[in-house]
Amino acid sequence: MQKILVLGIGNILMGDEGVGVRVVESLDPQSMPPGVDIVEGGTGGFQLLALFDQYDQMIIVDASLDGKPPGTLTVLAPKYSAQFPATLTAHDIGLKDLVDAAELLGRVPPIQLVTISVAEFQSVGLALTPDVSAAIPNALEQIRLLLGEATPTVESSAVEKNAPREKREEPSHA
Repeated sequence: MQKILVLGIGNILMGDEGVGVRVVESLDPQSMPPGVDIVEGGTGGFQLLALFDQYDQMIIVDASLDGKPPGTLTVLAPKYSAQFPATLTAHDIGLKDLVDAAELLGRVPPIQLVTISVAEFQSVGLALTPDVSAAIPNALEQIRLLLGEATPTVESSAVEKNAPREKREEPSHA
């Protein structure tokens, strides 16, 4: 059985920056398929590195300062850390730093990255802005789709996706 990790990262003390954690808090562990674990990574930094070695696949949820309208959901399948969005929010150790370290150790499982766009870093506060909060149900649906346990119900305009990893690696015949 394949082991899959759904990892939410972010700082919940900084409002929207913690949306990755808020998304995984909304997942019901009892409803997950066998072999799927849920982890609230917070701002764990390099402490999260051990997780890369324990799972066959990872779904990582995080906030993104990418200039898109707040609440925009993006699903990526980056193969290398250089393919991660350049403007993922800053944690003690950034997600790109974590993936770079895992690459150096040769332990990067396939990663699906689910990001929710935020307008700006907020100062101290636990509340999410309305646009970011409204994106959580779509993020949960996308996670279910990535786990293969749901049918698409989210409008395509609400979700941006890049090509799955397998399709990106196929040679172009253009």
